[in-house]
Amino acid sequence: MEWPLLAGLGEAERKLVLDVARRRTFAKGEVVFHEGDLADSLHLVESGHLAVQVSTPDGATATLSIVSAGSCFGELSLMGENRDRSATVVALDETVTHSLSASAYAALCREHHQLEQLLVGLLASRVRELSNRLLETMYVGLDRRLYRRLSELTDVYGHGPGPVVVPLTQGHLADLVGGTRPSINQVLQRLVAQGIVELGRGRVIVLDCAALRRKAQF
Repeated sequence: MEWPLLAGLGEAERKLVLDVARRRTFAKGEVVFHEGDLADSLHLVESGHLAVQVSTPDGATATLSIVSAGSCFGELSLMGENRDRSATVVALDETVTHSLSASAYAALCREHHQLEQLLVGLLASRVRELSNRLLETMYVGLDRRLYRRLSELTDVYGHGPGPVVVPLTQGHLADLVGGTRPSINQVLQRLVAQGIVELGRGRVIVLDCAALRRKAQF
């Protein structure tokens, strides 16, 4: 597995990081950590898919993002202060991660100062992502936001040519694009009429990924 987070490191430095990380496995539906838990580790995802969820003011749960192999989460734990987890992370299927504890990272940085750039680069990337999502929410219509998220999810769940099954509910999709389930259903029904997707129980099957990408871009 190649993690973009570690791409800027030399081979010896990557080995240092992975050697102190603890390999962990999670079953489908298992919680990696809860919102409000003490933040003590970063997770590098080797395989599987996870949902990042937060509590809303009305007591509901909203899904902010889907994390897959090659990604990471929990980076605020490496900032060297006592922090609480800002979200709950749940495994959507069987998942393997490599958990890098804050104490192990701090020890590495004391001996290898260049490793401090890992966190700096990751936080800068997160700021860019959040800025792009904010602009998208403010200036891009709901239809195109859904096209974009679905297109991204075909990359996450796709394995070769052919239809891609995205095993998420319409409620999950509504959370990801900042809409309501009825409004998402209306957009999906239009995609069904155009032959781009099919709807199943708890899933969306993307039949024409190229057409979906075109709609996401224009």
